[in-house]
Amino acid sequence: MAIASPSPRAARTSREYRALADLLAPADVALDGKRPWDLVVHDPHFATRVFAEGSLGAGESYMDGWWDCKQLDEMLTRVMRSNLDRRLHAAGVLGTALLARLRNPQSRRRAFIVGEKHYDVGDDLFERMLDPRMIYSCGYWPHAADLAAAQEHKLDLVCRKLGLERGMRVLDIGCGWGGAAQFAAERYGVEVTGITVSKHQAAAAAGRCKGLPVEIRLEDYRRLQGRFDRIWSLGMFEHVGVRNYRTYLRTVRRLLAPDGLFLLHTIGSNVSVRTTDPWIEKYIFPNSMLPSIAQIARAAESQWVVEDWHGFGPFYDRTLLAWYRNFEARWAEIAATYGERFRRMWRFWLLSSAASFRARRNQLWQIVLSPEGVAGGYRAVR
Repeated sequence: MAIASPSPRAARTSREYRALADLLAPADVALDGKRPWDLVVHDPHFATRVFAEGSLGAGESYMDGWWDCKQLDEMLTRVMRSNLDRRLHAAGVLGTALLARLRNPQSRRRAFIVGEKHYDVGDDLFERMLDPRMIYSCGYWPHAADLAAAQEHKLDLVCRKLGLERGMRVLDIGCGWGGAAQFAAERYGVEVTGITVSKHQAAAAAGRCKGLPVEIRLEDYRRLQGRFDRIWSLGMFEHVGVRNYRTYLRTVRRLLAPDGLFLLHTIGSNVSVRTTDPWIEKYIFPNSMLPSIAQIARAAESQWVVEDWHGFGPFYDRTLLAWYRNFEARWAEIAATYGERFRRMWRFWLLSSAASFRARRNQLWQIVLSPEGVAGGYRAVR
């Protein structure tokens, strides 16, 4: 990867450099400072690019080697806590928001794009980053010492919240590489149908669950038929889109037995939005967006009874850091396949995501819903 030759004198005398330094000061972040959370600028055009392109310019310039930071997650946490990122002009946001209103980015026709662009990027990458079951959502850490245990505890928490019993038919919407379906079939004796929009995930999940009462389908949730005693969705709702939230919850209700339970595990936003960050949209999760409490509530109104709402967003910070450590520790094994620019992109994504949870900008919710209300009341499980 070619990195621009350092020009510190030119950088420090530019108007944009001084303006960016002033912007970062309230967060106690400096340009070319000595502390681990300070930015080290390599290219004199870095500040201009950030002001012109917002988060897209910040992320791309990091990928291009225009700047570095030893503690990237700490720097971004400070920036987010001070809301300084929101003061930058994010080029392209207006256009993206307009398109989101004119079309449905998460329509049936476009539903498989995120599978192709993200989840199919390479199983070799995810095998090295995730736990042995390859669970790609937030772990549950109160009594866990490592990532594998945190994911096992999360899966058991989901099963206990749903009251799984032997012989039940369970639907896993967004089944990933099949780890959750495998866990529930082995530990609780249930029959699981898992659906995903990723070809790689579908193939891997079928192999992982071979010999178990598990069926894996490459299918969009809107096309599914059948009846299930319990349904869960672990980290898939972020790809549904606000225009489809009500359709999604209506579809789940149609598929669920009248006395069944549905568990929705999703990242959440403190504010209602209709689009995602431009850098995330371009490089990580196309057509994604985070739901708010208000948006979920509007979609669930008149269709569901909310039995339980459990928030544990700070655990995602710890989960993401565990993924980051795994990724960096085994990078040499896949470096020739992906290249240094990809490494910097993936690092920026993992650590900026960790920062968003540490700054409490994003949340993680597990919501238990029932069609008509649990007779006598639902007993919350922690």
